[in-house]
Amino acid sequence: MAKSPGEPLLEKYLKLTREALAIVTPGPPERSFLRGASDDLLRMAKAYLADAESFAAGGDRDRALAAVSYAHGWLDVGVRLGLLDGKGDDRRFTLFR
Repeated sequence: MAKSPGEPLLEKYLKLTREALAIVTPGPPERSFLRGASDDLLRMAKAYLADAESFAAGGDRDRALAAVSYAHGWLDVGVRLGLLDGKGDDRRFTLFR
């Protein structure tokens, strides 16, 4: 079966988001008020990634790409705001100085 035009992009973003989730950690200290927001961002990213993988497994590549984009967006915004620690990785996260 031929790959759809969006398939390489989906695989790229699934891989990128899995890698990002593997390295990202909460930014604020555990007892900080902001730790709850950090945890929420991680929960949302994991939930959207799970949805993306489920959609992809079911053949719904358009929804999978949309869901993985949201998953990575949650991680990226968390790193940009300092609620998540992306370990200075400007390949997986949008970091500006």
